[in-house]
Amino acid sequence: MLDQEIKKQLMEYFSKIEGKIQFRIFTSNHIQQNELQELLQEVASCSPNLSVLEYELQSNVPKFEILKDGNSTGVSFIGIPGGHEFSSLILAVLNVSGLGQVPDPGLQARMSRLSGHSEVRTFVSLSCENCPDIVQALNQIAIFGKRIIHTMVEGSVVQEELAKLNVQGVPAVFVGDKLIHSGRGSLIELLTKLEKELGTSVDGNALEENLGTFDVAVLGGGPAGVSAAIYSARKGLRTALVAEKIGGQVNETKGIENLISVLYTEGPQLSAGLASHVRSYPVAIFEHRKFKELKDGVLKTIALESGEQLQASQVIVATGAKWRTLNVPGESEYLGRGVAYCPHCDGPFFKEKKVAVVGGGNSGVEAAIDLAGICREVILIEFADTLKADQVLIEKLKSMKNVTILLHSRTDKVLGDGTKLTSIEVEDRTSGTLTRIELDGMFVQIGLLPNSDCVKGLVELSKFGEIQVDGKGRTSAHGIYAAGDVTTTPYKQIIIAMGEGAKVALSAFEDRMRGE
Repeated sequence: MLDQEIKKQLMEYFSKIEGKIQFRIFTSNHIQQNELQELLQEVASCSPNLSVLEYELQSNVPKFEILKDGNSTGVSFIGIPGGHEFSSLILAVLNVSGLGQVPDPGLQARMSRLSGHSEVRTFVSLSCENCPDIVQALNQIAIFGKRIIHTMVEGSVVQEELAKLNVQGVPAVFVGDKLIHSGRGSLIELLTKLEKELGTSVDGNALEENLGTFDVAVLGGGPAGVSAAIYSARKGLRTALVAEKIGGQVNETKGIENLISVLYTEGPQLSAGLASHVRSYPVAIFEHRKFKELKDGVLKTIALESGEQLQASQVIVATGAKWRTLNVPGESEYLGRGVAYCPHCDGPFFKEKKVAVVGGGNSGVEAAIDLAGICREVILIEFADTLKADQVLIEKLKSMKNVTILLHSRTDKVLGDGTKLTSIEVEDRTSGTLTRIELDGMFVQIGLLPNSDCVKGLVELSKFGEIQVDGKGRTSAHGIYAAGDVTTTPYKQIIIAMGEGAKVALSAFEDRMRGE
């Protein structure tokens, strides 16, 4: 099942494991039970500290849990953790041993304050590229917080359960039978939702509120933020980097073919490279944090949603942008139940069904083309009078016989039966006529929104919410700089963001040397 090269890599990864880790398999007559046992035996063969135990408890699906020295770690799996989820299994083994990228003490303390010992399930598809991020984040919350039990559930082995819960998109996170999260997300987003759902206790260790004082604080971990942090550290400055996740939106990018000198890469690989590079420098990295407020002054204070704060004499804002939503009635209510944002992850749920794609730019047209290959019918809805995508994509779309294009049309409302999306209302902007279109699903692809709300009123913004910057990345506020997709710099491209991050770090250093 595992080739020799993978086994060789696993042996290297597992060489530092301490203690005894067991895969405890539930007894089952399921057709995939032998496949699960074979996979776990092969993984366990890569370290003398790993073993497989048979469990007398019966399960109607393939299921196992991870133990450390005979004790539960709070992590279990239903189904075969293959495909993209194989990494979730390996990282769980490493995290249980305190290896790999583990949450810092402040995050672990926050995890330990979750109330109760609730069971959390994440339904996944093995072809989903966003699912492992969610599974791995919740596994870490279970392992290091010791307040939840988390189970990854491979959807194909629990079809009746999917139907019962009306799951129409993955990843889908449930506490009991309540959906609390669907789609892409970050550790800090999930932890915040769990705090809201479960409540918090004062029993956990207190957070270290003040993270320190630095010369430069970079807000954002995408290409611009990482570049700025590296260039600042290279100048010998005490540098901090605050980010929800290193890589930012790059983590959600599929193929990248225009990063000069790199013929082809994908978002997760580039993000891993960014993380590795910035960690090779003496940068204080505070990952899985949400930036809340920036207070100006000679020494500026950065407040985080966790209650922590840090100070810096110079701040570089590189908070990037987020997926733009329609903000129409029903959109949030049916998220994960017909409303989706990732055609690669959720498209397979709509095989042979009728779907709409909202947005006529490159991302929208590409999504419509992809979906047309598996869906019965695709309707592309564009607000403007013409499609804004590249001509080669438009021609490809128009050649597909199961695609209908609606121009000068506005999505007015998302409708459903209380459990799933059933239709949408679309307004013809020329005539004002409202038309109800029966659908099984809708994919929103209308671009990005700059993450600038937390500096609104502090620095000058454009009418689109972007931070106004000059040619050197300076903002209207002294000592505050900005770079990347959050700024007015044209052309939102990875390579441009990297260059802008380097430029603004050099600009800040230049101002410091001049005493400005």
